[in-house]
Amino acid sequence: MVGTGGPVATFSVWDYVVFAGTIIGAAGIGLFQAIRTRKESSSEEFLLGGRQMSAVPVAMSLTASFMSGITVIGTPTEAYRFGAAFWLFGFAYAIMSAITAEIFVPLFYRLGITSAYEYLELRFSQPVRIIGTSMYIIQTALYTGLVIYAPALALNQITGLDLWGVLVATGAVCILYCTLGGLKAVIWTDVMQMVIMLAGFLAVIARGAVLQGGLGKIWEDAGQGGRLEAFDFDPDPLKRHTFWTIVIGGSVMWVSIYSINQSQVQRYISCKTLGHAKMSLYVNMVGLWLTVSLAMLSGLTMYSIYKKCDPLLNGDITTYDQLLPYLVMDILADYPGIPGLFVAAAYSGTLSTVSSSINALVAVTMEDLIAPVFKHLTQKQTSWLNMGLTLSVFGMISGPLLGLYLLGMFFRTPNSIGGLVGMVVGLVLTLWVGIGAQVYPPTAEKTNPLPVSTAGCNNTMGEDYTTATVRPPLADSWYSLSYLYFSLLGTLITVVTGLLVSMATVKKICRSRKPLYCQHPNN
Repeated sequence: MVGTGGPVATFSVWDYVVFAGTIIGAAGIGLFQAIRTRKESSSEEFLLGGRQMSAVPVAMSLTASFMSGITVIGTPTEAYRFGAAFWLFGFAYAIMSAITAEIFVPLFYRLGITSAYEYLELRFSQPVRIIGTSMYIIQTALYTGLVIYAPALALNQITGLDLWGVLVATGAVCILYCTLGGLKAVIWTDVMQMVIMLAGFLAVIARGAVLQGGLGKIWEDAGQGGRLEAFDFDPDPLKRHTFWTIVIGGSVMWVSIYSINQSQVQRYISCKTLGHAKMSLYVNMVGLWLTVSLAMLSGLTMYSIYKKCDPLLNGDITTYDQLLPYLVMDILADYPGIPGLFVAAAYSGTLSTVSSSINALVAVTMEDLIAPVFKHLTQKQTSWLNMGLTLSVFGMISGPLLGLYLLGMFFRTPNSIGGLVGMVVGLVLTLWVGIGAQVYPPTAEKTNPLPVSTAGCNNTMGEDYTTATVRPPLADSWYSLSYLYFSLLGTLITVVTGLLVSMATVKKICRSRKPLYCQHPNN
């Protein structure tokens, strides 16, 4: 019986067929774009789609590129464990979209750049640009590896899907269509993957509503279980999710992701006009609202089904990352191919994120590291290098990088020394708090998990035990800072430090080199 615990079915033949169809479809789009644009082999065509993309497909690609497999699996679990507070990110998405569309998009679009980090050399110096690019490459490589492995592991343990086979297939397909089709292939594949992701959520919600007696019953169960209490106005910065951490910290975090991250910048500067570029951000905002709403409804559906038999406490799963895959195999295994659709949805998130990372890493490596050194490359040599880099580049930092951009855009005083020192100090502090939070996770008092039960389970196989750990004094203060404030912390530290160091060094630099900002009368 559904919702009472115990082992669930594994993948059927039809599930493998549906999943394989998704992989083949993604590869097919890359091949189609390669054939379609075979006579247009310029670097701009490969990296920016010839700057001829329209708003809607770019918007769907913007949404899909950061809706990874981790998001598909993790966001519903967030609603199940912590309630509907995650829905408040809708405010952060709106703030992010407005700031990015009205401030950052015009800057990058009018500069006509390929890499977002070209701006750092124009405003500061080439060393600043190289360091910024290097930080992005390291961050993206680490994130890409996590995005591939984490959902693969969770799905493998529940569905029986071969772990290494899927990892190799994911990497191979992404490399194939990124290499052959460039940004156009990435964007149009993202469109397909976005549709599949939404279809996966809808399948879970629809089947859950049938089993539970309608969406009204799901909503009622969520209310009785405390899952609908979203607004917590406690100003404590150590609490994981409150109105303030999500709206303030979440907005800064998402601005840092969308405004200066090469994966996103590369998309909206590929639009054919500035108007299309701005519109893509606002359509993307609606896409983010829709995606997070369906993910949250999936999580509330999951709670309605397992409100009396938590699979983790019952020993059916070993981590909460496996909760949604377990639900899918529990309620949809009788419908051949539908579990395959869900796994395809999770991997669509993975494919879109990985392909975005590959294409963006190629762009910044080519434009920021290779082109300045090898200045006399022919168009054909550049095109081959782009494709070669795609084959070789495959898989807490965004805050300091955002601070560096803000220093350059809104203040005249900052120089390259101030920018570098500010970014390094901001990076060190955010890494310190971020790594500390991983070693000593915040306590339940700060994360506020909601109660679950095993009263309705057929049998309880789990063990109830706790392990005492020694926590240093910083564990319950500095290391407990809400993760949503990491980006804000890095941004503020970078800006303040950069301004102070620049004011202390600007006169010396002006006497020796006289750069543009030295023309200010106060210098």
